[in-house]
Amino acid sequence: MIQLQNVTVNYGNEWIALYQVSLCVNKGEFVFIVGPTGAGKSTLLKLLYREETATQGTVRVAGHDLNHMPSREVPLFRRRLGIVFQDFGLLPNKTVYENVAFALRVTGESSRTIRRKVPHVLEMVGLAHRPDAFPHQLSGGEQQRVAIARALVNDPPLLLADEPTGNLDPDTSLGIVQLLHHINVRGTTVIVATHDHTIVDRMQRRVVALERGRLVRDDQQGAYRPLLMLSEPMRS
Repeated sequence: MIQLQNVTVNYGNEWIALYQVSLCVNKGEFVFIVGPTGAGKSTLLKLLYREETATQGTVRVAGHDLNHMPSREVPLFRRRLGIVFQDFGLLPNKTVYENVAFALRVTGESSRTIRRKVPHVLEMVGLAHRPDAFPHQLSGGEQQRVAIARALVNDPPLLLADEPTGNLDPDTSLGIVQLLHHINVRGTTVIVATHDHTIVDRMQRRVVALERGRLVRDDQQGAYRPLLMLSEPMRS
């Protein structure tokens, strides 16, 4: 599903966000990307949905060579992914149903398909009873569930989540990660970048640790285990 080979990302000529990172993620895996602020977690995810491109090395996702993907093909590629952010990114003037349906409308799906898919995915994330609520009427955890539903409604083979529990309390965070686990069990490959020690230690899934832009640990059933050094981007 994902293959990074000797990937380096320079921001200008001064800072190196990632350095010589090689990583392989198979279809159906659940992987936590961990590390302190500035370690390169978000940069790594941005490479996977082609928000950033590698300065050096190869990035392949679902069979696509992202370094050589023409810009005109990027929007279509991203529609095949599920992407979840810390700030939810919901449309405030649209209901729960409309927020999820929007992800289908932009891909040109028919009204019949939307009526079939949206209730199904809302039921999956536990919000079938709140289709008419607006984002401001929801708790943080509920808003994140809407964001996950929107990411899932196109049946993506890969779900990327960047700090999905960053704005949530511990109990709600655990519920969100258990939902992501359930999605993974259904066959979706899930990559989660996080600072949350508790959920990583609780889930005991594959853990990839970054430190100052370098991949320093890859445990198949790991814990967070923060490194002793504080991370900061490397100077080139």
